[in-house]
Amino acid sequence: MNTTFKCLLLATGIVSLTGYTGYAQSKKDAGGLKNWPKGTSPLEVGKKVAARFVEVPHQNFGRPTPPKTITYPEVCTWYGALTFAKESKDKGLVTQLVNRFEPLFTTEASMVPVPDHVDYCVFGAVPLELYMQTKDQRYLTMGKTIADKQWGPPEGPRVKQPESQDYYNRGLTWMTRMWIDDMFMITAVQAQAYRATGDKKYIERAAKEMVVYLDSLQKPNGLFYHAPDVPFFWGRGDGWMAVGMAELLRSLPKDNPNRARIMQGYKLMMASLLKYQAGSGMWRQLIDDAESWPETSCTGMFTFAMITGVKEGWLDKKTYEPAARKAWLGLITYIDDKGDIREVCQGTNKKNDRQYYLDRERMTGDMHGQAPVLWCATALLR
Repeated sequence: MNTTFKCLLLATGIVSLTGYTGYAQSKKDAGGLKNWPKGTSPLEVGKKVAARFVEVPHQNFGRPTPPKTITYPEVCTWYGALTFAKESKDKGLVTQLVNRFEPLFTTEASMVPVPDHVDYCVFGAVPLELYMQTKDQRYLTMGKTIADKQWGPPEGPRVKQPESQDYYNRGLTWMTRMWIDDMFMITAVQAQAYRATGDKKYIERAAKEMVVYLDSLQKPNGLFYHAPDVPFFWGRGDGWMAVGMAELLRSLPKDNPNRARIMQGYKLMMASLLKYQAGSGMWRQLIDDAESWPETSCTGMFTFAMITGVKEGWLDKKTYEPAARKAWLGLITYIDDKGDIREVCQGTNKKNDRQYYLDRERMTGDMHGQAPVLWCATALLR
């Protein structure tokens, strides 16, 4: 057998082996939303990120000083850790999360946010989840009080603002401000109050509010500007809308008159997001800007919304399941050994300036990014 022929056989063998390995990897990665390569399963990743949450102190938007009140990113992470604990049947984790909350009834009572703003009211989602898992009435009392105040008459500094009274008179929350972030902050606590009590008034409030925001803010392509005067599709801003709609639809009764409109807005958004997903599975800081960097908090939020849609049967499985799987596998590559996720856009106000969004600091371990990972892990386990 001549050398040339030996080399040809060797080369053929290498190509064949490489082809087989690639095929095996392809088959492994085609496991839908149930079968995962070692180290990438929602159970493994969720445990790591939840354990990280338990061990870190209360965060203050990346500042070195402790916060005066519990911040909404921590609330979102706490809620995610609790739902993950439920779906993974981890009673030890539930106990740890209960212990983290207990001082808020005593020595840290001043850290419970005053419910006079959407970012403060979302806190109510945590005690309501704790009530559903422990049946401790203290949690229900606290959570319901916050949910009810959100739909009560205007309070605090905004009591004198005519628009607050106008929204209240229209049957909306007086906290309405037409920021896309609101559609998680408002709907989360109301949906939780419905889940905890079974009283439809809570979920009906949230659905009515969502329709107003969709009719006012959703663009023809299904996405949302950060604000009416800021024509940029900022990733995390749109992420709040995606998660808000998915969480609301998950519990909204099928006979609710607003369900069809919300589902329409949700599906339109999901179809648009498919077009902008990168080959890595990620979405970008500015969704439609190819020069923008892959950002983890929005990717986690969009992934959660897609996973939920596939699992609930709202989205076509053949189209969206591969996208959701690719997104999860891409997202978790950003998590380090401690359980912190990197490339999280810092807390961001609106500004009509593209460069402003591109230059935002990229945080590691910021709870804006930790929370969506836990939401995804929960959704995958449901």
